[in-house]
Amino acid sequence: MTDPLFLHPLDPFPPVGSSVVLDGAEGRHAATVQRLAVGEPVLLADGTGRGVRGEVVAAGKAELTVRVVAEVREQPRPWRITVVQALPKGDRAELAVEVLTEVGVDEVVPWQASRSIVRWQGERGEKARAKWQAAARAAAKQSRRLSVPEVAPLHSTTQLLRRLAGIDTVLVLHEDADQPLVAAAPPAGGSLALVVGPEGGISEDELSALTGAGGRPVLLGETVLRTSTAGVVALSQLAAVAALRTAGRA
Repeated sequence: MTDPLFLHPLDPFPPVGSSVVLDGAEGRHAATVQRLAVGEPVLLADGTGRGVRGEVVAAGKAELTVRVVAEVREQPRPWRITVVQALPKGDRAELAVEVLTEVGVDEVVPWQASRSIVRWQGERGEKARAKWQAAARAAAKQSRRLSVPEVAPLHSTTQLLRRLAGIDTVLVLHEDADQPLVAAAPPAGGSLALVVGPEGGISEDELSALTGAGGRPVLLGETVLRTSTAGVVALSQLAAVAALRTAGRA
């Protein structure tokens, strides 16, 4: 069984042989919910891609003391991937963020597309964003991922175009595209953004603006996917492309 992972500040980074006190909410969960005992292995990560493997050497009511036995680092991925996610309806939003985290997204940008039914406004928007970030954090722990994706503030289309200008490759998932996503995958390295439209689709004006800014429309397959699942399928296809390329070089 995989060692449980807890998110905890590691600054300064603890050397092998030193001890770390896991306290706060994570420590209480480890001690009172998971009831970890002396001698059990754990992973501690700071959420940025680095962490330590350790062994519990003392267990209190709301904290654990962990002796560091090894440093661990997240394996580099082919691209730094940002998923621009048009706002889904209901609990599909958190589900989308959870699975995107599990399959390797680095950042999620919430997008208020013109056809998005859901609207983030004022305090409601901040609460929704906090839920997305909590979903990413929980999914990182569940999947034993050492880095937690960042959930950016809500972007309008105008803000999104400015944001995408700094990304190397922008692929826009669209049902009328001629080029398959797998054929448009760039060489390894650099930054990559996937734009996922709302349930009603990306409007013609939005598509024109995105392509005018350098985005390339790409096709996932023959069926039209929900906005909450399209990004996950796209990341899975990209992972398969990267794996095949690696195998070809082996």
